[in-house]
Amino acid sequence: MLNQIKALATDLAPRLIEIRRHIHSHPELSGQEYQTAAYVAGVLSSCGLHVTEAVGKIGVVGELKGKSNTPQWLAIRTDMDALPIKEMTELDFASRQPGIMHACGHDVHTTVGLGTAMVLSQLDTPLAGHVRFLFQPAEEIAQGASWMVADNVMRDVAAILGVHVFPSIPAGCVGIRQGALTAAADDLELTIMGESGHGARPHEAKDAIWIAAQVITTLQQAISRTHNPLRPVVLTIGQIVGGRAPNVIADQVKLSGTVRSLHPETHDSLPAWIENIVANICQMYGARYEMNYRRGVPSVQNDPKMTQLVTESVGEALGKDNIITLSEPSLGAEDFSVYLNHAPGMMFRLGVGHPKAPNYPLHHPKFEIDESAIITGVVTLAYSAYKYWQNNQ
Repeated sequence: MLNQIKALATDLAPRLIEIRRHIHSHPELSGQEYQTAAYVAGVLSSCGLHVTEAVGKIGVVGELKGKSNTPQWLAIRTDMDALPIKEMTELDFASRQPGIMHACGHDVHTTVGLGTAMVLSQLDTPLAGHVRFLFQPAEEIAQGASWMVADNVMRDVAAILGVHVFPSIPAGCVGIRQGALTAAADDLELTIMGESGHGARPHEAKDAIWIAAQVITTLQQAISRTHNPLRPVVLTIGQIVGGRAPNVIADQVKLSGTVRSLHPETHDSLPAWIENIVANICQMYGARYEMNYRRGVPSVQNDPKMTQLVTESVGEALGKDNIITLSEPSLGAEDFSVYLNHAPGMMFRLGVGHPKAPNYPLHHPKFEIDESAIITGVVTLAYSAYKYWQNNQ
């Protein structure tokens, strides 16, 4: 079966590159992937899959039934949205949408998902079980996975696989990590409320800017002394708004930022930990505060069994030398984690780095890939799906 999967993927390579370049040329922002979704649905239908559109608002689901009567499904998720970035690659198939670009590789993810569906639908012997392909919108704003789950895409799903490109890994290789792969990402808004006064008489006022500075400094210092350093937390205040005039003590300051963590226990404790520090500082200086802590997406935690499955599949299909063991997780966020609240799963890193050319990072206006990586991704997902059902008949 492996030889047939590899042969089909190789034969499909020109078509898959064509698909990827079409999607790359026509990027759409999160929540606006209408043309991409229609294109995906058309390709899936041509492969004989049962297709449902407008799932999770704009998402597409394609179902490929196996020969078993099992009610369970293996899900494969890929995402479709682009970023508000002006492309600077000068490719022949560069974005035709001003200020919008597939700078995070979701055009590749979508193509790999379609290629996997094409390969599995053409096998001489049907899979032992069923595969449900999830083409998700709005990953970049961390909402699409929740939309899809709300539309019951995880019904009867026993396990799920995902993929994300990685430019620092060479094409032909696959990055694998068990446990934490990405960080939980939350949003923090704090409003510090003091009392206005003359800039020459600060003792008669309650300086919200100075108090906000104490809050920021104390939060950063407290991380290193109150949290386990082996369970990292990154708290970034990225925006500060406050003050009315240079000679007026500010009565209000708004702080906005992001909070990242890897371990579920740490993630759970962060709102109370932050508020305790803010409350104590404000009480000390006679200020008031309002805090809005919005949970984002949890950390992607790769399941041990599913990680072992993909590791074995890559080793057999591509060779063990093409397995890159990732020693560290990323503090970036990925809403694939939302699906993992409903079934065990695994996301791997697909190497897309060129051997010689500059490999720009994700979200860079010159980000580009070695297109040979598409076949690596298709073979990895297709063979992992085959092995999953061989092991779970």
